[in-house]
Amino acid sequence: MKDLFHQFLFGVYPYICLAALLLGSLLRFDRGQYTWKSDSSQLLRHGVLRLGSNLFHWGVLIVVGGHFAGFLAPHWLVSPFLSASNHQLIAMIVGGPAGAVAIVGLSLLIYRRLFDARIRRNSRGSDIAIVLMLWVQLALGLGTVWLSLHHMDGLLFERLSDYVKGVVTFQPRIADLLEGVPLTYQIHIALGFTIFLVAPFTRMVHIWSGMASVVYLIRPYQLVRKR
Repeated sequence: MKDLFHQFLFGVYPYICLAALLLGSLLRFDRGQYTWKSDSSQLLRHGVLRLGSNLFHWGVLIVVGGHFAGFLAPHWLVSPFLSASNHQLIAMIVGGPAGAVAIVGLSLLIYRRLFDARIRRNSRGSDIAIVLMLWVQLALGLGTVWLSLHHMDGLLFERLSDYVKGVVTFQPRIADLLEGVPLTYQIHIALGFTIFLVAPFTRMVHIWSGMASVVYLIRPYQLVRKR
């Protein structure tokens, strides 16, 4: 039973989540374009929004970009220039500080959303749930950086990289690659796919607009004029 659950969680569940991400996003764009937004609460109260949002978004963009570049880059492209251990070290040096910056920014945003009465009253359950999920995911990611210090030979990094590539290329029994991998990594991976699963049904759907536009990184904030 344990093996069946492992095979489902890491061999089948990722495809359910990715299918929900793609199809759910398409359906929401088709049926509810007026809900396709980040639902900014800047109009309600400025507070620490600018600082928290900048720290979170810049940090998480580096983290996500590093994950794509680090885990999806073909071995034949990377190996002539970097050994697995050096590749892992670079990922830790870049991803660790970026993750720390992102979680500090997100902590400020969560505090604002939970303890500012006006923001809390105008928050949906999904708004609170998704930011808490993101916080836990970032915390787990920082935990994997600490664990990686004890596996500096690069072998675990290569196994994780092979797993991600296996998901993308539809390799059979890819869940076997995660057998014996520390629990922190497994929870981090499962929660990551779960975030993909719920993204189309929350404010997270606006990430598609950000990915589609380079100017998102330098766009101006809303202009809020006081009386």
